[in-house]
Amino acid sequence: MFQRERMERIMSILRKNGYVTVKYLTEELHYSTATVNRDLNVLAQMGEVKRTYGGVEPTVPITVPVTFRYEQGKSAKKRIAKQAAEYVEDGDTVFMDGSTTVQYMGEYIAEKRDITVITNNTALSAFLSELGVDVIVLGGRVMEAPYMLAGTDTVETAARYKADKCFFSTAFVSSDGEMSYTGDIFFNMHMTMLRNSEKSYYLVDKEKVDKKGSKVVLGRLSLADTVISDHTFPERTRQEYKNTEFVLVK
Repeated sequence: MFQRERMERIMSILRKNGYVTVKYLTEELHYSTATVNRDLNVLAQMGEVKRTYGGVEPTVPITVPVTFRYEQGKSAKKRIAKQAAEYVEDGDTVFMDGSTTVQYMGEYIAEKRDITVITNNTALSAFLSELGVDVIVLGGRVMEAPYMLAGTDTVETAARYKADKCFFSTAFVSSDGEMSYTGDIFFNMHMTMLRNSEKSYYLVDKEKVDKKGSKVVLGRLSLADTVISDHTFPERTRQEYKNTEFVLVK
């Protein structure tokens, strides 16, 4: 296991458990105390973890579980997802990330003809495959239980495919157009999906706009061809990203 993979595994354990001891990590990872401590020191320098005597905890508190986030702002997310689904055409190959808003798109694209969905969301893949949709599941570890896959394998698998469209979201967006997360576990996956897609669609509800928290920046709204949201972005922001379409969902 390479250092990057070990650190991804450490962060996965911390997101699940919160505080853990170094001894616990050595037993889980089957690596020496010295190796684990080196990885923890790197993560601490990156601002991802806080070291304590004999243990470690994530800098950012454990996020709300995916299953609960699925219900948060459900009405707005479904309206945004329904609007986004209108951009999926018969015959399309689409990347769909594991975000809860994108997951809701599954209800609206199942009747499209001859589409292929590539996703890191195992719940979405199960739902669509049962309805006869051609689905490719990206590999990787379960980094956000119980549905979301991420990590080196996820990125490497995503890199093998080209898509007509990519639908994605992040934890935060600023009113001036900076997209970000609480951590970096989906950064490389998103960048690969975006790079390998002809068109990109960013789905975000107004509850994520200017939300406070520790952030890892994905990029600016210029990465998206279309922003679909129930938030009205300021005119100065829309002018700054003239090549990006802003679709307001009522």
